[in-house]
Amino acid sequence: MNNFWQQLPKPFFLLAPMEDVTDTVFREVVARVSDPHLLPVLYTEFASVDGLSHPVGKKSVGQRLIINPSEKELRREQNIRLVAQIWGKNPELFRKIAAELTERGDFDGLDINMGCPVDKVMKNGCCAALIDQPSLATEIVLAVKESTHLPVSVKTRTGIRRHETERWMETLLSCKPHALILHGRTQVQQSDGLADWEEIGKAVRVRDAVSPETLLAGNGDVLSVDQGRDLALRYGVDGVMVGRGIFRNPWFFNPDERLRTKGEKLSLLKQHTTLFEQSWGQTKPLSQLQRFYKIYTHDFPGASAVRKQLMEARTFAEIYEILLEESVS
Repeated sequence: MNNFWQQLPKPFFLLAPMEDVTDTVFREVVARVSDPHLLPVLYTEFASVDGLSHPVGKKSVGQRLIINPSEKELRREQNIRLVAQIWGKNPELFRKIAAELTERGDFDGLDINMGCPVDKVMKNGCCAALIDQPSLATEIVLAVKESTHLPVSVKTRTGIRRHETERWMETLLSCKPHALILHGRTQVQQSDGLADWEEIGKAVRVRDAVSPETLLAGNGDVLSVDQGRDLALRYGVDGVMVGRGIFRNPWFFNPDERLRTKGEKLSLLKQHTTLFEQSWGQTKPLSQLQRFYKIYTHDFPGASAVRKQLMEARTFAEIYEILLEESVS
């Protein structure tokens, strides 16, 4: 097994898997402006093992695992790993899909989503709901490990209604995952309140006692690389996962922390738009791309007006025309 986790410099940084965000286009956009030493691992969107096993659903769910040749080449050049994240509740489907994704040969690791807090997912007994189903959670982790030679990680939360960090970490760590990523919030918190890094510190102590070879990363409210390094040092985690922080600054993983100019921001927005059009222009609505535009249209004079124009555009041609006008204004 090539367990890349053990080869990462500490503390390492990870870009979190995010629904309708971390597709092949956004991963490439972020990687192009990042230092690969600061961002050695990327994740796919999360894909349902039920959907990937369904003759009809397989096509739509499979889009979440598409990798553009340009992204693949860029990651190869920069030695950035890609982890596929999967979710569900049927161990046999996990076993089947883990084997299929391994045989596909596109991924460096597999991650099991046991943290998504969305209510409709919880009602189906998946993701964060598995925190209250320790036997089933254990069965799923072991099924995936038995079906692949790739390293297996788990991303999860500290509890459902309240923190149960120590009990839950003991359960997961007994399965000896290669890595564990812990978001310092409960399921009921969703994205509200502050992430509790003291709970993440508790998880480190459990890890040290139960499975010291498992790497542990913390997740929650990390807004800069320096802050992430400080948290890693303070709480003893091996790495830090960044989610919403990337929406404040797509150059998050770039050591040059200067403020970006209007030209740089709109140039990256154009690159994002071009890649999206080439990749998804015939299959995804333009509105799905426009949700990203607030990332690039802030902190320069007239930013809100530019954003308003871009959000009102109805074609790619209109967007390119707006960007051309702004570039010469």
